[in-house]
Parts: sequence; structure tokens; C-alpha cells
Amino acid sequence: MKQLKLQGRVMAEGLRFPEGPIAMPDGSVLVVEIEGARLIRVHPDGQLQVVATLGGGPNGAAIGPDGHCYICNNGGFSWRTDAGFTRPTGPAADYEGGAIQRVNLKTGAVEMLYTHCDGIPLHGPNDIVFDGEGGFWFTDFGKTFEDRMLRGAVYYARTDKRFIRRAAHPVLTPNGVGLSPDGRTLYVSETETSRLWSYPVRRPGELDLAPWPSPNGGTLVHGLSGYQRFDSLAVEENGNICVATLVRGGISVFSPEGELLEFHEAPEGYCTNICFGGPDRRTAFITLSGHGQLFAAQWPRPGLVLAA
Repeated sequence: MKQLKLQGRVMAEGLRFPEGPIAMPDGSVLVVEIEGARLIRVHPDGQLQVVATLGGGPNGAAIGPDGHCYICNNGGFSWRTDAGFTRPTGPAADYEGGAIQRVNLKTGAVEMLYTHCDGIPLHGPNDIVFDGEGGFWFTDFGKTFEDRMLRGAVYYARTDKRFIRRAAHPVLTPNGVGLSPDGRTLYVSETETSRLWSYPVRRPGELDLAPWPSPNGGTLVHGLSGYQRFDSLAVEENGNICVATLVRGGISVFSPEGELLEFHEAPEGYCTNICFGGPDRRTAFITLSGHGQLFAAQWPRPGLVLAA
């Protein structure tokens, strides 16, 4: 495994626990602020523009085929800040559940798409990826209280508000989600276990689930040793899976076969999300959430073109 350090620059500061970066064609980057409950556009010169106020805890984001921005909202966290470093500590005092939202980027109008699936409330939608059919997969992290944990799941939904399906359950703190370049494999990162799982995609909304003893129907791609935690992920053009890694702080790069190829060390332990952009898709936009920064790093290979 290669040990590397992220090389690049801090593109923006002063964000309130940013996640869910989206590289836009004009060079700007959209991010959500979980603590700030907003969708923000970071311009190339670092200026911040509020696109929409979302409420709750916006956690992940993706551009849909209609050009709107789709948001995974976890319902909100409580927070603690020590010496300028902010972290979530539990559910918000006014937490009522999670949701999928849609934002019109031209007007800032926010629309609620889903709060339940088959009568079961969404607990903490976290990350989202669109497929080539116009629908989207998303993870629901669950929700952790002082004395209990609501378990998570993987869902599939369409943008018309008429179809949502739970595809894998239970999953222990599912976080990042991404598709292989051919769209036939879904990857899910699990935070508290630092495990990366894969699922063959049978058709939109249906996964080929592995039997017991798989705890969630997935096939283990890799699990890191020691105390580390996984956050969001992005896929490279060649199929490698890049997982934002907490505690140690950085990006772990895995081959589809499960080999840990590289670790790119970040400046802080809350290295939470990664997306690819720039004219050659070799700029990695990485959220350093604890200190409220968006980092633009040089990346050795191009990222995958996302469906939208």
C-alpha cells in the first residue's frame, strides 16, 4: 500500500460541518452544511453563496437528471466544539426523522420527496448516487441515541415521489454509496465497522443479496484493522473505490477486488467526503468537516463520470 499526503489547497473555510460535495461544470462546488442546515455554493475564489435553507441535517447530495439537487437529510444532530473543532454528538433535540429533499438550484425552492418507506420512517438518510435509469440509491445511517440505536438500510427511489424500496436491511451505520463504472455493482461503506461492502445490482431497486452469515446481504470488499471509521465514498474511472476515512483521517483507495492500494493522509481526522471534478476529473474535492473546510486536492487518476 502506498502512503501519501493530500497535495492541494483549502478552497473554502468557515463552513458549518460541510459534506456532500458536488463538482459543478462552472468550477463551483456545492456542499451541504449539516450543522448549518443549508446548501452552499463554493465559488472558485472561495466565496460562499447560500443556495437553500434545508432544516434538519442535510448530509449527502447529488444532481438528478432534471438538474435539481437531491438531498439526504438525517434529521439533525446535536453538536460539540472544542478548540475550533466541531463534531456531532447525538440526535438534535427536535429530531423527528429523516427525509429526501429536492432543491431547485435556480430558485432555491425546497421540496420534500420522501419521509417514509412502506410506512416505516426514514431515520437518517446519509449519501446518494443516481444510476443510469434516472433513479437513485441512498443509504440510511439509522440514528444513535444514548441508550439505543435505530438500524440502517439501503434504499432505492425514483424522483417522481411514487417509488421507494428498501433494498438491504439491516445495515450497521451505512454511510457512503457508489456504483461501479458499469453500474452493475453497488458499494456501501459502513462507518462503525470500517468495512466496505458490495452488492450486485439485479435491476433498479433490487440487489442480489448474499445469504447468512453476511449480516446485511453484502459481500465484504475490505475491512480496515485498528480503530478507524468510514464515511462517504467516490469511484474512480478505473473502478477503484475511494473511501473517506475518519479517526486516522484521509482517503483509503481500494481495488474492486478488495486490495488496499493507497492511503492519502488528510490534515484532520474528520475527512468525510470526496468527489471528483475539474476539466479532467483529477481534482478531488474533499470535505474536512471538523474545521469547516473544503479542500481541493490533486488526484493521480480521473474520477468516474456520475450519472445524472
